[in-house]
Amino acid sequence: MSHAAVAQPRVLADVIPQGRLRDVALVVGGALLTAACAQISIPVPGDPVPITAQTFAVMLCGAGLGAVRGGSAMSLYWVLGLIGLPFYADGESGAQVAFGATGGYLIGFIVAGYVVGRLAERKLDRDPWKALPLFTIGQLIIFGIGVPWLAIDLGVGAREAISLGFTPFILGGIVKAVAAAGLLPAAWWLVGKR
Repeated sequence: MSHAAVAQPRVLADVIPQGRLRDVALVVGGALLTAACAQISIPVPGDPVPITAQTFAVMLCGAGLGAVRGGSAMSLYWVLGLIGLPFYADGESGAQVAFGATGGYLIGFIVAGYVVGRLAERKLDRDPWKALPLFTIGQLIIFGIGVPWLAIDLGVGAREAISLGFTPFILGGIVKAVAAAGLLPAAWWLVGKR
């Protein structure tokens, strides 16, 4: 009698038995987690971009759900905020936010969710020393899209856009990357599927 090899989960969500309902629930859950983390918001005086926990949620969703589901969760988050649900930072919503000064960060969430998910599918989220660069890349993708968008929206130069949209968030980005780099490998250890 031959035993078929048990497929190793590609990402943490794959530990849950497969099915379309599972995937829909995970995507909706990722969007809701991001919306909840958006409400953890600290205003930066004179800056249109608040400090939030959203990017932490993006990293967790991308790595935990994989590329397609992670990118889909961030897309759903963006769409639900666009159509009027109070999902963006401080309960804001609508086109003025989705396409405004912080719109590039929101679009960056979609790209980062996909890229982090794709890299997590290659098992880069299972060891803290591999996960830290993974989550740093995810943060940089968000800033790489968000800061130029901010510059265009505000009509400011690169130096001012970096001062407004990147510099105040460096420490928080590092903290969130370190936290995610500890949390995901720990989750893998708990499910015993490393």
